[in-house]
Order: sequence, then C-alpha cells, then structure tokens
Amino acid sequence: MDPERALPDTTSGTASERGSAAPSPSPARPSRAHAAARRHRWLLGPALFLLGIVVVRAFFVTPFGIPSQSMQDTLLVGDRILVDRTSSPDELRRGDIVVFDASEAFNLDVPERGILQTVVEAVESLAGKGQPTDYVKRVIGLPGDHVRCCAADGRLEVNGVAVTEPYVAAGQRPSATTFDVTVPADRFWVMGDNRGASADSRAHLGEPGGGMVPGRDIIGKVWVRYWPLDRLGPVDPGHVAPVPRNGE
Repeated sequence: MDPERALPDTTSGTASERGSAAPSPSPARPSRAHAAARRHRWLLGPALFLLGIVVVRAFFVTPFGIPSQSMQDTLLVGDRILVDRTSSPDELRRGDIVVFDASEAFNLDVPERGILQTVVEAVESLAGKGQPTDYVKRVIGLPGDHVRCCAADGRLEVNGVAVTEPYVAAGQRPSATTFDVTVPADRFWVMGDNRGASADSRAHLGEPGGGMVPGRDIIGKVWVRYWPLDRLGPVDPGHVAPVPRNGE
C-alpha cells in the first residue's frame, strides 16, 4: 500500500448516521496565571493604599515625632507633627520651625544600613519615626544674615537689630554661648527654643560649614501637631519681627 495514499474518512456523517451522540465540548479551564491573579487580587487595594502613603510622605506631608526637649515649650517630647514638604527654602522666614537632615551641617556619622534595616525604618517612618540624623529647630538666620549674641541688652541680634523671641522657653537666656556669624548663601542658622538644652548651630561652629544648614537638606516646615489630641492644631511659628537685610 502506498503510505502517502489518503485513507477513507470514517468520521464523516451526522451523529445519528454513526449511531452515537457527539461528545459535548468540555468547559475551558482557566490558565494558571489567571488563577494566580484571582488569588492575589485582594492584595491590590492594600498595595495601592501603601503606595499612596509613600507618595504623599515623599512629596507632600511627612509625620515626625519629637524625641527631645530642645524645642520645649513649643514642641514637647512625644508630640507628633506633620511637616509640609511643598515649601521651598526660598520661602522660609525667620522664626519658621523646620525639620532637616543634619548629617552634613552637624557633621554626623551616618551608619550603613542593610536592606532589612531600610525596610524596617521605612515602615517606622509611616508612624512618624524619623532618621537619627533628622532634627527639628527654628530658623533664626536666613542666607546673608549677620547673627550674633548678644546685643547690649542681652537679646539676640540680627543684622544689627536686637530681636524679641517670645518662643524661647521660660527662664532661658537667648544664648549662653557667644557667637558672631554671617550666614552664607543657601544656608540657614537654626536654634532650639529650649536654648540651654539644644545642640543646634551654636554647638557646631567648629564643624565644616559652621553649623549652618544647607537649603537642600531641609525636609520641610512644621505645619500642624496631630498628637496629643488636647494639643491638636497648627504650630505657631512665632516669626521674628522684621529686620533689614544685612548691610542695609
């Protein structure tokens, strides 16, 4: 027999002609990928929620907790605050309270962190725990300002004008440390309200940069206190009275 010769088609004809019913098609089974997607669909909502939190925290508003007494009585230990990240350094005024990365300004050691530690810190940051190098202080000197302590009457002096500081903690002097500095361009002189318990720009005069904070290291301006509830509300910046620009 010729192996390439076509064989007769024994399947032609209707089911009745063959004497048996045609088998009904079996339902299509979902693919493994589709089944896995259905099983993990419930994760989409929480994942999008966390992504939204990360985006808001990175670009708009960031929570922070107050770990020390350096800003007492304006901010107390345990206070929780929201920081506005949309404000640029050019918009800051004397008296604004800011959170900043002090690693460069205060010449701080930044420990290396592994992937696990980085993930843990990212989760903790959602509850307001900042990095060890994150500080909160008040802006006293803007770029170009001449700031010194103290004037003849014991007050802080900015550009030749003695300023009143109502936010300084009760019983505290404007500064027990004498200093006389001119703030470089794009840097800020910062001090805590609890002047006797604040390691601020004064404590780092001998460091590279003289303790002045670069504008790029400012995370944002303190906006509102959200904890404790009995102190809920905006944080009054307590702006320093207007003074002329340096040299005017």
